Amino acid sequence: MLNLDFAFLTPQVLSGYVLKGFVFSLQLTLVAMLGGIALGTVLALMRLSSKPWLVLPAAAYVNTMRSIPLVMVILWFFLLIPLAIGRPLGAEVSAVITFTLFEAAYYSEIMRAGIQSIPRGQVAAGYALGMSYGQTMGLVVLPQAFRNMLPVLLTQTIILFQDTSLVYAIGAYDLLKGFEVAGKNFNRPVETYLVAAVLYFVISFSLSMLVRKLQQRIAIVR
Repeated sequence: MLNLDFAFLTPQVLSGYVLKGFVFSLQLTLVAMLGGIALGTVLALMRLSSKPWLVLPAAAYVNTMRSIPLVMVILWFFLLIPLAIGRPLGAEVSAVITFTLFEAAYYSEIMRAGIQSIPRGQVAAGYALGMSYGQTMGLVVLPQAFRNMLPVLLTQTIILFQDTSLVYAIGAYDLLKGFEVAGKNFNRPVETYLVAAVLYFVISFSLSMLVRKLQQRIAIVR
C-alpha cells in the first residue's frame, strides 16, 4: 500500500552517503560529552561555592541555557558568532562548540547533585587529614560523585546523541543529513527517514540497556 522500496539502500550507498554523517554524529557526541562534563563540573563547583560572585554567574549561565530550546541556541551561535569575530566558523565547528556549551548546563546539574550526595563528613575528614579544598574535592568528593552519577551522565549522553540531529538547522552533515541526501538522490525520502529512525532507535535503546546494567552493577557494589 505504501509502495516502499528499500532495495537502493545498498552497502555502497550507506557508506557513500551515511557513514560520513554517522562518524560526525559520534564525534560531536563524544566531544560535547567530554567538554560538557569538564565545563559542567566547574559550573557545579561554582554553584556550590560560598562566594556569591561565583554562584551568581554560574547560576545565570545554567538557568539561561536550560530555558532556551537547543535548536535556537544552535541557530544563534551559528549566525551571531561569525558577525562578532568577522569570519565564518563552519557548521561542524559551530555545532561542536554550541553543543559543548549547551550540554555543560545539564551536566553541571547532574554533577551538583552528585557532589551533594557525598556526606559532608567526608569533606571534614579530608580537611582533618590536612587536605586543601582542591585536594578534598579532587581526591575524595569528585571521584565518588562521578561514580554515583555515571548512569545519569550516560543517560544524558544518549539524549545528546539524539539531539545531534538538530544540526540539520545549520546544514551540518550528520547522520540524519546523510540519510536525507541519500533519500533525495534516489527519490526515496520516506524509506531513508524510516531507516534513520530505526537506526536511532537501535543505537539509543542498546545504549539504554547498557546503562541499566551498569546501574545495577553499581547498586550491587554499594
